[in-house]
Amino acid sequence: MKRARRQTLEISISFLDVISCGFGAIVLLLLIAKTVEFTPQGQNQTTDQNKGIAVLQEELFSLRGETQKMVQTLASKKEQLSSLEDSIARLREQLANVNRQLQSIAEADTTERDELLLAQQILSEEMQRLQTRASPTASSLIGGIPVDSEYLVFIIDTSGSMVDFAWRKVREELINILDIHPTVKGIQVMNDMGDYMFPSYRGKWLPDTPGRRRVIIKQMTHWRPFSNSSPVEGIERAIRAFYASDKKISLYVFGDDFTGGSIHRVLAAVDQSNRQHGRQNQRVRIHTIGFPVHFLAPGGRMDSASRFAALMRELSYRNGGTFVGLNSLTEMR
Repeated sequence: MKRARRQTLEISISFLDVISCGFGAIVLLLLIAKTVEFTPQGQNQTTDQNKGIAVLQEELFSLRGETQKMVQTLASKKEQLSSLEDSIARLREQLANVNRQLQSIAEADTTERDELLLAQQILSEEMQRLQTRASPTASSLIGGIPVDSEYLVFIIDTSGSMVDFAWRKVREELINILDIHPTVKGIQVMNDMGDYMFPSYRGKWLPDTPGRRRVIIKQMTHWRPFSNSSPVEGIERAIRAFYASDKKISLYVFGDDFTGGSIHRVLAAVDQSNRQHGRQNQRVRIHTIGFPVHFLAPGGRMDSASRFAALMRELSYRNGGTFVGLNSLTEMR
C-alpha cells in the first residue's frame, strides 16, 4: 500500500525568502549608512593635510627669503672686506713711499752736509790764496800726517761693517784729508780690493778740482764694491798703477778690521811692492786710519779689529806714514 506524500507548505518557503531579503536589505542599508557617515571625516583629514602643506610651503618660502637675504648680506660683507683689503694695501704702499722719502731726505741731508763741508774747505782755500799764506813745507805736519804729497790715493774698506756703521764717518775723514791737502796734482779712489770708484779712470789720475771733489763725496753715498777686509790687494795695485819716481804719492788706507792670514806676510808683500830700502827710500808713503767699528757696534769682532790696528801701525811705520786710530764714529775732528 503506497504511502501518501506530504504536501509542501508554500507559505513556509515564501516566509523564508522574505526574511532573507529583509536581512540583506538591512545589511545593505548599514553598509550604505556607514559609507555616508565616514565620508565627511575623510574630507576633513584631506583639508587638514592641505592646510599643513600650505603652512610648510609658507615656511619654505620664508626660509628661502631669509637665505637669499643672508646670501646678499654675505656678498656685501665680502665686498666690504675686499674694499678694506684694497685700502690696507694702499696704506701700506703709502707708508713704504713715506719711508723711502724719509730715507732719501736723510741721505740728501747727509750729502748736503758733506757738500757744505767741502764748500767750506774750498772757501778756506780761496781765503788762503787771497791772504797769500804760504803753503805747508815738506816738513810740515798736520794732525801728525805729513802733507808734502802731490798725489793722493784713497784705499777704502767697503765691507759690510764699514758701510753699515762707519760710512758717514768715512766721508767726514775723506773731507778732512782733502782739507789738509788744499791743492794736489791728482787724486784716485779705490777700495781694498783695488776696484776703482771711477772705472773710466783706471790707471789714470783724477784731476783735482772743486767739482771733482764734490763728485767724489757724492759718489761715496752709493759706492758699494765687494770687499774681503784685507788692504793688501788695493795697496799693491795702487803702487803698480801709479808709482813714478818723479811723483810724491801718499796712500790713505781706511779700514776697521783685518780678516786675512799672517800679518807678517802682508807686511812682506807690501815691502816688496813698495821696494823699501829704508824709511827714506820707499816708493810711496802709506798712511792708515782705523775706524773703531768692532769696539762700538753690537757683536763686534775684537780680535780682527786688534789685528787690523797692529797691522796698520806697523805698515804706516815701515812706509813713512802715520797711523791714526779713531775713538768715535760720530765726533767730528
